[in-house]
Amino acid sequence: MKITKLVSSAPVIALTASLLLVNAGVMADSQMDHSEMDHSKMKHGDTAIDHSEMDHSKMNHDDKAMDHSQMDHSKMNHGDKAMDHSEMDHSKMKHGDTAIDHSEMDHSKMNHDDKAMDHSQMDHSKMNHGDKVMDHSEMDHSKMNHGDKAMDHSEMDHSKMNHGDMAMDHSQMDHGDMAMDHSQMDHGDMKMQGGKAPADARDPHAYSGGYTLADGPYAIGGGRQLILADEHRFYAIRADRLEHQFATDSLAFELQGWYGTTFNRLAIKLDGEVSDGKLEESQTDLLWSRAVYSFWDAQLGARFDTYTEGESRQWLALGVQGLAPYWFEVDVTAYLGNSGRTAIAAEAEYELLFTQRLILQSTVGLTAYGKDDAINGIGKGLASLNAGMRLRYEFSRQFAPYIGVEWMAKYGNSADFARANNEATDTTSVVAGVRFWF
Repeated sequence: MKITKLVSSAPVIALTASLLLVNAGVMADSQMDHSEMDHSKMKHGDTAIDHSEMDHSKMNHDDKAMDHSQMDHSKMNHGDKAMDHSEMDHSKMKHGDTAIDHSEMDHSKMNHDDKAMDHSQMDHSKMNHGDKVMDHSEMDHSKMNHGDKAMDHSEMDHSKMNHGDMAMDHSQMDHGDMAMDHSQMDHGDMKMQGGKAPADARDPHAYSGGYTLADGPYAIGGGRQLILADEHRFYAIRADRLEHQFATDSLAFELQGWYGTTFNRLAIKLDGEVSDGKLEESQTDLLWSRAVYSFWDAQLGARFDTYTEGESRQWLALGVQGLAPYWFEVDVTAYLGNSGRTAIAAEAEYELLFTQRLILQSTVGLTAYGKDDAINGIGKGLASLNAGMRLRYEFSRQFAPYIGVEWMAKYGNSADFARANNEATDTTSVVAGVRFWF
């Protein structure tokens, strides 16, 4: 009887074995597709399955990783104890050429209760997602709620993470009203620039033995004693030209002097010509000079013209004097006289050093007037133009003899007045003189 039943069931056993073999072959070529599975009603009871000891390091899904993008995790409830992945080693996991795409997953309703998953001990340093990293740019994190304890990433080491050629794009992420609260952060041990001196730092006043400027045996009475360099008053007298002009057999001079501080000075300029022992003409500027910019002074004052044959004139003066770029010394002054007279004078100098002592000085200047002054032989417009070159040798900075050449010409109505008085309209003269200052 038993043999008969066994023989009669043999076809069933063979059919079952065939089906198992066929099923095993299908499973070998294709991974299980969990994408349509509904986990929303799964209940693991009071204790969720503990995957912490599971070794995923050798799992290989080949070229097709499991697609969880359509799975709805929003209603999953793991009870009081969420799955602890902190001891899991993901460093050797390989998802093939395509990483799992979580971009369509809705995390907004996930609730981990009072204990959120702790990733602080997880080592992400060796994770490799291949050429395509997970794109989180479309994920909405604004409604995520981790309970009372948010995930602690403070111990995580991200320094060795490699996302390949494509970095995660966070530009479209919406953080909503969530602002990070740094108020409880402790910066006490952070070393920043400045701050308090160390306890063993040297006392900056210890070298004085307790003495100060106002107290002690070395103190000097009479108020404030410390005076800075720009508060001292200095003076100087400089002769730029003191020379004999051989063409006219006359002595020409150009002198400057000043007294005051670095910022405010009283300045005097003298320019004239002596012939046959008499002062033919002179121009004196008395100015207040104020430093207004690096290398530049503004000047305000008066000018006095004196003539042996003619009439003296007085002018208000306003000008600037200083050092222009490329080492050009510039002096420009505008004048306003009585009866509506106006004038302008400009001069520029440049020095070329062949050596530290042998120096070539080039000079050019002009004068112009707004009205005719027939008594003094001055016409309106461009009145005169002069240029000269002088080669000097400085025995010291304070004393330097020179030789050179000077050219001067009159123009416009000034030239007409000169011709009417039988005077030359232009002259070229060899000059020799000395330059000094003290």
